Amino acid sequence: MDASPAPQSVRADVWLWSIRLYPTRSAATAACKAGHVRLNGSTAKPAHPVRIGDTIRARTIAAERTVFVLALVQKRTSAALAVLNYEDRTPAPQSGAERPAPIVRDRGAGRPTKRDRRRVERLRGRP
Repeated sequence: MDASPAPQSVRADVWLWSIRLYPTRSAATAACKAGHVRLNGSTAKPAHPVRIGDTIRARTIAAERTVFVLALVQKRTSAALAVLNYEDRTPAPQSGAERPAPIVRDRGAGRPTKRDRRRVERLRGRP
């Protein structure tokens, strides 16, 4: 039996799922379709080919991650082996002094008023 040659490229959604950036392939596909994944600076569709040397920026629930592709994988592996396939280039998180203060509301104060909601959205940077 001959081992099959290493692939030259892998689908973006498959690679993101196999290195455990997203918990399911469906989540990786949805993130690509929503524009949360950028491959070498441009928005990546789920079937976009990923090659060794590419840089991927992916927005996950926790934070935005930047990774450099070191190896191509098509099957999901253990977390210890998945880390060997990419180099994490995510910038360090902001220190406590630079991070904006959390929005504090009294628990049980009920639903925010329209005015409160607009203030919260303005603080979060939404129009």
